[in-house]
Amino acid sequence: MSIVRDVVRRAARRLRVENTTPYLRLKKLYPRPSEVNQLTKMLASHNVSSVFDVGANVGQFGKELRLAGFGGKIVSFEPLAVAHARLVQVAQGDPNWIVAPRMAIGSADAVVSINIAGDSVSSSILDMLEVHVEAAPDSAYIGKEQVPMKRLDDVASEYLRPEDSLFLKIDVQGCESQVLQGASRLLHRVVGLHLELALVPCYRNQPTFDRVVRALEAAGFNLWLLSPGTVDEHTGRQLQVDAVFFQEHSTALGMPSEETSAALQAFFSALSNEQEAHPSL
Repeated sequence: MSIVRDVVRRAARRLRVENTTPYLRLKKLYPRPSEVNQLTKMLASHNVSSVFDVGANVGQFGKELRLAGFGGKIVSFEPLAVAHARLVQVAQGDPNWIVAPRMAIGSADAVVSINIAGDSVSSSILDMLEVHVEAAPDSAYIGKEQVPMKRLDDVASEYLRPEDSLFLKIDVQGCESQVLQGASRLLHRVVGLHLELALVPCYRNQPTFDRVVRALEAAGFNLWLLSPGTVDEHTGRQLQVDAVFFQEHSTALGMPSEETSAALQAFFSALSNEQEAHPSL
């Protein structure tokens, strides 16, 4: 079934229909039919009012949330020009779905070069490792694009109200720690996180699953959901998973404590510094 799934996904990308309602409904016919519905229940049980979708590509995640019944605010961030243009089209007509200006989200204000993957969704600032290319040949890099990078701390206030409870989805191909490092002032408002994590590093300097999970658990975030991601179809090995975490020790406002945010920020700052000191990791 996984082979059929991958054939369908590649065909959808070629036909440019991977963010349309018929295709997203079709996905329910093969594995992973209920995970978005499950996530939507989690968002409701934690009173989440806003979702930041960092690395939104062409809006697949936001569209799936809408189909599952999430009616809160969605704010999408996407750096690639072609994907961003399609994302804007998908969000049109939805007054509660905001597409931010084209930018990458990271740990500093800068202009960065992003590698464009053949499948678009695997594009990253980081170098792709051979294990990823072998598992998904259509993900190989085909070009580069210069994009502005901003910190969430500097742009979030434009999209959040004081009373908003925030869920942060980050799908940035190995750069999750940099995104969180650039959100140090925002983390105390983050009730939950959705991260793509590596069981096997697929990008240079990508932190592994166990390290990130330990840090999040130490900061008070519990693992609520795991979903399969990239698989090496030749060997059957699971390379990446999508993980959902929720903060259990909240303030009276239903938001994480500032102590938790400080602990989490300290870990990701240390991790980023370690990666810079050991670029071959």
